[in-house]
Amino acid sequence: MVHSNLLLLFLLVFVTSNSSLQSTTAQADAIELATLRKIKKDWGSPAALSSWDSKNPAFCNWTGVLSCKNGQVTALSFQKYHIANPIPASICSLMNLSYIDLSYNNLTGEFPTALYSCSALQYLDLSNNGFSSTLPADINKLSSGMEHLNLSSNGFTGSVPSAIAGFPKLKLYSTDTNSFNGSYPSAAIGGLNELETLTLASNPFAPGPIPDEFGKLTKLKTLWLSGMNLTGGIPDTLSSLTEMTMLDLSQNKLHGEIPAWVWKLQKLQYLYLFANNFAGGISPNITAVSMLEVDLSVNRLTEPIPETIGNMKNLTLLYLYLNNITGLIPTSIGLLPNLKDLRLFNNSLSGALPLELGKHSPLGNLEVCNNLLTGDLPDTLCFNKKLYDIVVFNNNFSGVFPATLGQCDTLNNIMVYNNRFTGDFPEKVWSAFPYLTSVHIQNNGFTGTLPSVISSNITFIEMGNNWFSGAVPASAAGLKNFKAENNRFSGPLPANMSGFVNLNELNLAGNMISGSIPPSIRSSGRLNSLNLSSNQISGAIPAAIGLLPVLTILDLSNNELTGDIPQEFNNLHLSVLNLSNNLLTGAVPESLQSQAYEGAFLGNRGLCAMVTLNTNLPVCRYHRHNQMSTGLIISAVLVGVALIIGAVGGVIIQRQKRRQDVTVWKMTPFRTLDFTECDILTKLREEDVIGSGGSGKVYRVHLRGRGCAGTMVAVKRLWSRGKTDARLDKEFDSEVKILGDIRHNNIVSLLCCISSDDTKLLVYEFMENGSLDRWLHRRKGASAPPPLDWPTRLGIAIDAARGLSYMHHECAQPIMHRDVKSSNILLDPDFHAKIADFGLARILVKSGELESVSAVGGTFGYMAPECGRGTKVNEKLDVYSFGVVLLELTTGRVANDGGAECCLVEWAWRRYKAGGPLHDVVDGSIQDRPVFVDDAVNVFLLGVMCTGDDAPSRPSMKQVLQQLARYDRTSSVAGACRDDCDDSSGTRLPAANKGGQDKSSLDPGVFWDGREESGSFVAHPV
Repeated sequence: MVHSNLLLLFLLVFVTSNSSLQSTTAQADAIELATLRKIKKDWGSPAALSSWDSKNPAFCNWTGVLSCKNGQVTALSFQKYHIANPIPASICSLMNLSYIDLSYNNLTGEFPTALYSCSALQYLDLSNNGFSSTLPADINKLSSGMEHLNLSSNGFTGSVPSAIAGFPKLKLYSTDTNSFNGSYPSAAIGGLNELETLTLASNPFAPGPIPDEFGKLTKLKTLWLSGMNLTGGIPDTLSSLTEMTMLDLSQNKLHGEIPAWVWKLQKLQYLYLFANNFAGGISPNITAVSMLEVDLSVNRLTEPIPETIGNMKNLTLLYLYLNNITGLIPTSIGLLPNLKDLRLFNNSLSGALPLELGKHSPLGNLEVCNNLLTGDLPDTLCFNKKLYDIVVFNNNFSGVFPATLGQCDTLNNIMVYNNRFTGDFPEKVWSAFPYLTSVHIQNNGFTGTLPSVISSNITFIEMGNNWFSGAVPASAAGLKNFKAENNRFSGPLPANMSGFVNLNELNLAGNMISGSIPPSIRSSGRLNSLNLSSNQISGAIPAAIGLLPVLTILDLSNNELTGDIPQEFNNLHLSVLNLSNNLLTGAVPESLQSQAYEGAFLGNRGLCAMVTLNTNLPVCRYHRHNQMSTGLIISAVLVGVALIIGAVGGVIIQRQKRRQDVTVWKMTPFRTLDFTECDILTKLREEDVIGSGGSGKVYRVHLRGRGCAGTMVAVKRLWSRGKTDARLDKEFDSEVKILGDIRHNNIVSLLCCISSDDTKLLVYEFMENGSLDRWLHRRKGASAPPPLDWPTRLGIAIDAARGLSYMHHECAQPIMHRDVKSSNILLDPDFHAKIADFGLARILVKSGELESVSAVGGTFGYMAPECGRGTKVNEKLDVYSFGVVLLELTTGRVANDGGAECCLVEWAWRRYKAGGPLHDVVDGSIQDRPVFVDDAVNVFLLGVMCTGDDAPSRPSMKQVLQQLARYDRTSSVAGACRDDCDDSSGTRLPAANKGGQDKSSLDPGVFWDGREESGSFVAHPV
């Protein structure tokens, strides 16, 4: 009985306690649920939180609720939720909240001090947003238990506050990729003894050495300090960081030698020291066996590569390019079992490549161009069927192209030109390699033939100055450039040229081609340059050539052409023309009867001109009855009388003017010139005007040169508004001062300036393909150029970004352009782009200095919002405008079309914020090639990021350039060495995408600092 009573009592207590516990739990759940609903309401009920509904009380399963403990929310993650409204203070009402991830959103304004009330917070990630202003001095009011604080990829400015010392448990501190331009508290950071990851990279901090205090962070695994104006050498105090797995000190101003202890860090996997001023070489005592990636490129290293580099058995990537390293390439490099990417270009390396290179490793990329290498190419390079790039040009390699490479169908890019190769080039390369896009084998001794059909994937073939023979291919649907001059091709051109619809340049000069030029050449509507000179071509020149809408270079000289020059040539706007040494007859078309083409008709005895401007041609006679008609005689007499009267009057007027005024011309040259101001002044004619804008007209002027074609220049004549126009004087002086000193492959070259008291002339290099907007925003009509394909658009974007990046980051005094737009991006015959029209540019006195808005000009649709706010502006003004150009390139829309959606930027941001797939924003002509659509979308998103309202949150041009380079599928980084690889060309970028692999979508603000690994990119292990 007693036992029964005790049992009943126990059950009563248990039931009562359980009911009480359930009641308490239900009450706590109700509080937590109400708190979450209030957060949603305070946040403006964003679409991403639509699942936070009262009909679904299981809040631990709601979107964004990462974890709960005992019914209490402990972790929230809203990554990539497109949240733009400020963080509500109510979020800290979740008393057990220890984890908040708000990365990759659209948050702006100052640091959210509302989070100070989150007393349990340990993990805070606000990276990749649009926060700006300075960090608060009392940031230590955040929870002292903070272990993870990530503020990277925002727009924070000023200095890093010393209050960071208030987080003694901090394991990760990231403020990289912001706009900090002050200092960082070395001692405070050095006191964070638990720190495992420290990233301060990509900020314009005040110059200074690497702090010795960082050597106290003995638990540090990741140290990322690139691009933050570091000076001096690498201090030995860092040798205590024995746990380090990644050390990145790249893109600074460090000098001295690389310490020997670096090569003994047993856990170090990633070493990035590129783009500094390190001298000497690599330590001969390498024991860092864990090393995966080493990038020492763009330094001043001179010593040979040590044989002990083979001790790094895990090495996958080795970049030593753009140094002055001498000696042999060690045999041990060929024995590395994991090597994927080897870039040694632009050094002074000699001897042969390692005999077994590629045999023992998954070698994918080999770039050793611009060295002194000799011998044969190893037949093991593609042993493991991973090779996608072989870039060995400008060396002294000899022998035959290895048969194994002729079977290497993984290749994407072959660049072996300017060597001494001989023997048959494998025919399979031309049609059976599914990934191959470019073949550059010119200036060798190759023999062989081409197949009838070239693979549609191949876009560039340069094979001039070899010994190829046989017929010209009948089809090459993807080919853009076909340069095969000075070979032994024979037979006629294909009767049907529709198989070359994408061709921009065709050069078959110096072969043995016979037959006639087929009229079907009209189907090559993109053709910009046509050179068939020095062959055995006969028959008439087809009128179809005169209908090619963008043809600017035509050379048919030294053939056996007969008949008239078609009148359709009047439609052409040629910068180079040579029809000399043929059998042509009849009258030269009127538009060609100009001194610009004075030497273009030599050696054609049957040609004549209707006027006497061209001294090399006789005047055409009326051939019927061998006499002139009465009407012509009367007209000639009247013209003669008028000329005499005009001449007499002109003499009188000139004498009177000379008494009143004598014009004095001043010519200031910036290059070596072979013309005078008189050559320019006497050839400025209205019929040669090729453009007109707000500041003046642009003329195309042909100058007599050494060759038949001479030289073409562009002359910008500023509007004359009298001698007292101070604004024009300032504009003129600005452009002269800036462009006169600039030497860069992607900035238009100013040859000289010519001025008088009331006339201003600027003489530039001539860009045959005109401006980008002419190609991008095509006008209707027969002369409209065809749409640009995506690889061409991307190449233009990269070129223009290189020019602007040089202006902003490489010049001694940073330069703002202030009027970046598609009409100020000019294109050469190969569609390489250059930045032009610096009439609005200003040199900043020092990096980051702001300029008064009163001095800012620009073009509507491209102007950043700060231009209308009366605030100061800096180079982020150009970033905004370039972002608009990226939007134009990807969508095909104009910056301002005057319609309901007149502003392209507003339209793009609405589309981005709406969420969902963005493939439909891409220009229709790009959508026809689905393989490029994802890349185009990513560039569109980059354009969105560049056009953000908040200037500090926009990326720098250097970051934009780095991102664009990673979408380049068709060219190697080393391919840039085809141009002049001098210091003025800017720093070469590491790791462009290879092999055509897709990449994950880019969110605005994401700027990877990763390295390529087997075609995919991995971010720093942060």
